[in-house]
Amino acid sequence: MLAAYAPLFRVPGALRFISGTAFSRTGGAMFGVSVIVMLSERRGSFGLAGAISAVGVLVLAVAGPVIGRLIDRHGQRRVALPFVLASAIFCTAAIILSATGAPVWTVFVAYGLSAIIPEPGPMSRARWAQIFEDEPERLHTAMSFEQVCDEGSFVIGPVIAVLASTLWFPEAGLILAEVFFTAGMLVFLSARATEPPVVPHEDRPAGLAVRRPGMLIVAMALTMTGVIFGANEVIAVAYAKEAGATSLSSVILGAFALGSTISGIVFGTIAFRMTLTRRLLLAATGMFVLEAPALLVGGPWPLAVVMLIAGSATAPLLITSLSLSQHLVPKALITEGMAVAITGILIGISLGAAMGGWAIEHVGARLAYAVPVTAGAVAVALIAGGYRRLQQAERAAGSEGGPGPVSAAGAA
Repeated sequence: MLAAYAPLFRVPGALRFISGTAFSRTGGAMFGVSVIVMLSERRGSFGLAGAISAVGVLVLAVAGPVIGRLIDRHGQRRVALPFVLASAIFCTAAIILSATGAPVWTVFVAYGLSAIIPEPGPMSRARWAQIFEDEPERLHTAMSFEQVCDEGSFVIGPVIAVLASTLWFPEAGLILAEVFFTAGMLVFLSARATEPPVVPHEDRPAGLAVRRPGMLIVAMALTMTGVIFGANEVIAVAYAKEAGATSLSSVILGAFALGSTISGIVFGTIAFRMTLTRRLLLAATGMFVLEAPALLVGGPWPLAVVMLIAGSATAPLLITSLSLSQHLVPKALITEGMAVAITGILIGISLGAAMGGWAIEHVGARLAYAVPVTAGAVAVALIAGGYRRLQQAERAAGSEGGPGPVSAAGAA
């Protein structure tokens, strides 16, 4: 099974950008839970911690498509490097402000500004789209590998963040997150040989990626998916804390990501004979159904088992969503298009963190799982309601000669 991924590592120059994104993704996976643990310990409020985490994610969500559009126009290294360095400065400021007991609004501002960064996922996926432009099966494997890497970072990252923050001092997780992210991005951007060429201005299509047919439906469904992720992250910390074992929150979060990682590895080896739209609906349904038992279990370890199973639906949904997003936009808008999709997730994470924090303080951690379960139901409803339009957009994009589907048979 793993042999299907071997050709990716034989691409000249790929190992450097793969290793760079591995570190930057791990750092990125640490930010949210690091801020939650840091502020809940320093300020004693999960509501406040969730709100500040949500601000950072919301800023990243707004900045993502804008930076993605700049990258498509001017190149990855030229655009991304200044933002990465500026983010490191503002994140350091947020850490110092937290440690010194500065006013809450200053932490809001500093952490929010630190989130104006390029997203490694769309840039890495844009490289694979360029490398395997004429090999759809290899591209499907590469996109699946990207999602496995994303999920793997969420297995490792939260564990490191929670352990560092609880065993050392509250800001330790955020310090490590920034070090991993910045170092990884510098390595990634140094891999110049695989950087996609810039499409000449005269060859660029008019308009924004989000206005391409079908893109808004995908982004809205991913917003609900993000609500699940954001709420799960906050609730897991509170659930474990209520049980008297805060460190087990990393086990709960890691189980969810591990389930997704395993399913992503398997998913990348399958040649599908159905449309991306149909796969998206099936994956969303699975995500909703498998998350629902979280409302019924008692105790961190049973919850970890539920999260392991629930996580198995997330990688297929995210792989399919990002593959569909890449298919729906022209080549010149590919980074922006995938950034729009990921922005949907990030907005949802922001909303989910805030709603999860509110629910914890009003109904307790166990019943707070109603937030992600409801979000899963809404995601299914959005995709089912827009199914025909999305199917038509997928087929129209293929007939227009777009980047092409990333499955073996994208329009069966």
